[in-house]
Formats: sequence, C-alpha cells, structure tokens
Amino acid sequence: MGNMDISVVVPCFNEAEGISAFWEELNISMASIPHSWEAIFINDGSTDNTLEVLSEFKCSLENQCRVLDLSRNFGKEAAITAGLDHAIGKAVVVIDADLQHPPEVIVDMVRRWENGAEVVMGRRKARDTDTAPRRWLSNKFYSASQALFIVELPKDVGDFRLMDRIVVDKVIELRETERFMKGIFAWVGFRQEIVDFDVAPRRHGEASFNFWGLWSLALDGVTSFSTVPLRIWLFVGVAISFLSLIYALFVVLAFLVFGSEVPGYPSLVVLITFIGGINLMGLGILGEYLGRSYMEAKKRPVYVVRRVINK
Repeated sequence: MGNMDISVVVPCFNEAEGISAFWEELNISMASIPHSWEAIFINDGSTDNTLEVLSEFKCSLENQCRVLDLSRNFGKEAAITAGLDHAIGKAVVVIDADLQHPPEVIVDMVRRWENGAEVVMGRRKARDTDTAPRRWLSNKFYSASQALFIVELPKDVGDFRLMDRIVVDKVIELRETERFMKGIFAWVGFRQEIVDFDVAPRRHGEASFNFWGLWSLALDGVTSFSTVPLRIWLFVGVAISFLSLIYALFVVLAFLVFGSEVPGYPSLVVLITFIGGINLMGLGILGEYLGRSYMEAKKRPVYVVRRVINK
C-alpha cells in the first residue's frame, strides 16, 4: 500500500447490522477532506457475520481499506492497538463503528491538525444516551481519576480522537499487556485540542460493555496509572495500629482501676473480625497489582492477527 495522509482505525465487535451505514457515512465525510486516506477495520472476534460484511466493502485508490481479523476477542483496547500498529497515515483517527461518534467530526479534527494540533480529542457534549447509573458511575470515575491518576484524564473524552504520526509512534512503543488506552493517550502528552460533538443514539445492536466490563476497565486504569491505593493501605495500617495502641492503654488502665474483671469478649471478637477484613482487603489490592505484574512479565503479544484482508 502507498503512503497515506490519514488512517481511520475502526474496532469492530458484532457490528454486522450497522457497519455498512458507517462505511457509507465515513466515505461521505472523508470525500470533503483533500487528503488521501485509508480505513483499517479490526474484527475483534465477532460472533456474527461482521467479517463477511467487511470483506464486501468496495474500496479504491482514494480510499484504500484493510481488515485485520483477530484470532479471538481480545477487547477494544487490544483492537485499537492493532489498528495503530498497522496504520501508515501521517495522522490517525480512532473512531467507533456504531455511529455514536459522527464521522463528520473528522473534518474538523483534520482542520485543526493542519493548523498544528498534534492530538485532537472528541469530547461528548452530554451523556443523554447513557443510562442514569452509567452516567453516575462515569462522573464518579472521572472525579476519582483526578485524585488517583498520575495523568489527567479529560472528562467525557473517550477513544475518539485524531493523532499525529509522532504521537502514534510513541503510543505504540508502550506495549503493556493490561492496556488502558485513555491513560496511555494522556500519558504521552503532546499539543492537544478538543472538539465537542453530540453523541447520536446507537442505531443497531447493543453496547458490548456491561457493568462488569466497565468496572474491569476502570480497575485496569487505576492499577496502570496509580499507586495511591497501595499508599492508602499504608495509612490504614498506621491508623489501625494507633487505635490498637489506644485500646491497649485503655485495657491496662481499666485493669489498674477496676481489677482483673474486664468485660470485652464481644468487642474483642468484633475487633478481630474487623482487622481480618481489613487485611483481606489489603491483600486483595496487593493481589491486583501483583497479578498485573505477573501478566506483564509473561510478555505475551497484545493481540494475534489471523489474517489481513487488503481491499
């Protein structure tokens, strides 16, 4: 494939119903941009006929496209990584295939890139398309990230963005197995601008992320970009030790004043179970970090490509 100005990376998981409409709108939007471009679709282990639909797309020299068929479902973070690894454009756009990220926003992103921006992030204006619990959890996550993360995550900014080639090259150098792409994008830095957009309702299918998927992603973010939970348990340990010392002094004073008959068996049981629970929680947090270190030590590839279909 020849040199391309813009690569559009599109992770796909069970998008057979709507991917054709996305492809049509992407072509319309890209036609107004005076740059050569390519589309890279990543079939992330879809269980429907997404791959067959992608294989039928008609492309030309002006809009070349490739399909990366992964050997199984590796997750969106890995699919995005695969797309970035194979993108050859001077700028790379990451966009979802469900049309909740409007392709026409790419036109504004490219214009800002032409004017010197190295990263142009898409920021949703509102979360009206999300359920109330998801909106609440998202707001709490971004609030917590301000206090926990070593990098700042812009609120309501997801994976939808344009990145200059220099940014993409630095992102793909970061090869951790447990990937949190929003954190990786923020960590590399560079000159950033924001484009606001309205999130459209999902036209086909259902979102692949459920509560546990979002919880796992948030946990990956915390353990990848923060050691604050480990420090918190250090302070918890110090506080409990201090309270235990005070309680011990109380027991000694009670013995000196009232003699040896000191009631307290129920409180002692409660104290033991409380300390046991605290210890287990601390071990759980340590286990999360240790488990991720174990996975990183294996140095497994982030994804496996079954085949590449050039159009």
